[in-house]
Amino acid sequence: MHYLSKMLFGSSLALGTLVTASSYSWMGMWMGLEINLLSFIPLISSSKNMYSSESALKYFIAQAMASTILLLSIIIFSSKALTLVEENLQSALVFNISLLLKMGAAPLHFWFPEVMEGLSWLNSTILLTWQKIAPMILLAYSSKSLILLITAVISCMFVSGIMGQNQLSLRKIMAYSSINHIGWMIAATLFFETIWTIYFTIYSVITLNILIMFKKLNIFFMNQLTLTLNREPMLKIFFILNFLSLGGLPPFLGFFPKWLTIQIMINEKFFSLAVIMILATLATLYFYMRMTFGTLVLSTNSLMQMYNYPSHKFFITATNLVTLASLILSTLIFNLL
Repeated sequence: MHYLSKMLFGSSLALGTLVTASSYSWMGMWMGLEINLLSFIPLISSSKNMYSSESALKYFIAQAMASTILLLSIIIFSSKALTLVEENLQSALVFNISLLLKMGAAPLHFWFPEVMEGLSWLNSTILLTWQKIAPMILLAYSSKSLILLITAVISCMFVSGIMGQNQLSLRKIMAYSSINHIGWMIAATLFFETIWTIYFTIYSVITLNILIMFKKLNIFFMNQLTLTLNREPMLKIFFILNFLSLGGLPPFLGFFPKWLTIQIMINEKFFSLAVIMILATLATLYFYMRMTFGTLVLSTNSLMQMYNYPSHKFFITATNLVTLASLILSTLIFNLL
């Protein structure tokens, strides 16, 4: 019955996102977001783990606030008392604020790391990837408050770079990493929606690879990371290269969407924003490299003989090779287009 309920709520979770993405009306869009919200809360709630119940409550409160602000924007949009220009400006501002809160973008990120801290790796994967789709699609295809979104992009860069430095929890590190990538995706939606699609797809695949390794090894903190990965050199190499790819270093696949985003910003003459984003992302890259280099240079001989290579060797190897070696292929496709 437990698996049946998970399948039911997982299906309605996907349905809510699809309803939002395909809706032609404000209310249909709001209903899709609510279906998505009310499906995710039972998935993350667990009577066996009080931290997951706490995360579910925090998630519900944050999302309920965002839904209220969203309804307010619909009311403003429907109001006849305002002129057309005032109406568009105010509704766009309030609407964008609600979407930024829903996706956990800075400076409205207060709930995101706290919710992540109480989730399993499976639920963390859903929160980091699938739950971003509906707000991002709405943001891409609706009226935008340019000043607000540029402020959010810069906030995402600095908040993730500064707050991620002193974290020992891998879930919080992935949360602040996600905030950084949200900033890049918002910047992509400002100029060209297709780049957002490419960015989100590549980010999701790389994040999925990393979280699969965390789940299979059952690790949640930095000290476990060093101890566990030293037992298997191949898994350690894949882990390090995936984090470098997530940081956007060439020649890995994670560099490709950042390259596209920077190129479109330069084409649109947003030079200052591009420079700020690149420099601020270096702080995020620093704590990625601190994790990877620490894992690389620290070693331990304890429990070496007790560890067997996991049965998922082929799957992890195949998915990692795809994400790490696809930059050449994606560059050729981009040049052909």
